[in-house]
Amino acid sequence: MVIEKAGMPPTARPRGKKGETVPTVPGIALAFDEVGKTFPGGVDALRGVSLTVADGEFVTVVGPSGSGKSTLLRIASGLARPSSGTVTVGPEAPGYVFQDPTLLPWRTVTGNVGLLAQLDGVPKKRRRELVAEAISLTGLEGFERHRPAALSGGMRMRVSLARALTVRPSLFLFDEPFGAVDEITRQRLGEQVQRLHARERFAGLFVTHSVVEAVWLASRVVVLSARPGRVIAQIDVPFAYPRPADLRFDAAFGDVARTVSAALRESFA
Repeated sequence: MVIEKAGMPPTARPRGKKGETVPTVPGIALAFDEVGKTFPGGVDALRGVSLTVADGEFVTVVGPSGSGKSTLLRIASGLARPSSGTVTVGPEAPGYVFQDPTLLPWRTVTGNVGLLAQLDGVPKKRRRELVAEAISLTGLEGFERHRPAALSGGMRMRVSLARALTVRPSLFLFDEPFGAVDEITRQRLGEQVQRLHARERFAGLFVTHSVVEAVWLASRVVVLSARPGRVIAQIDVPFAYPRPADLRFDAAFGDVARTVSAALRESFA
């Protein structure tokens, strides 16, 4: 699917002023091609962003506040349109985990987890199966009847993850989902995302302000400049999956994190 013009066929995207088309590249879950975004009032959020995420690849994005990281995800999901350039994604809707869990307070964990499948019209029997599997994968067994007010911040984020898993997305978008929880909970949630990625093999684009989190989760870290956001560095992370928790204290890990930090400092220049 191309997110730029309504009704555009899913196997093609516009290129240049003449409107010629090229087929979607096999093996690519998400591609930004010279994407820019200017908001009403003239705020220039993104400029000339080109970035690809391969099938099964997990990419993290860091950058200063206001660099357009969340805007990039909104464009990828179809919640916003680019002002210029093109974005190509697969035919299925991506999974989206927001900064806030966005749970319905009157629904139980089971009810919240099953919401997207319900809205998609999934039959009840199949929906129960998907919900049970997602609850198991995210460690929510025993909390099925709890409502959000009775859960910790970390547990609410697990519910948000489980809800997105029920649609079995091939692409996941994460918008700073762990920013509001304590450091230990953040690490545990990151480990859970990594286990889910290893099992489901979805492609992931994960926005974060944490350099350590970015390096630990990703096979590649993308650094955006200050507004308007541009890609100023893409840094490969060489460590194999699965990654042990104590990798964060390894000297080689520290070297990669310092490289990302140096690029991030340059983004403020």
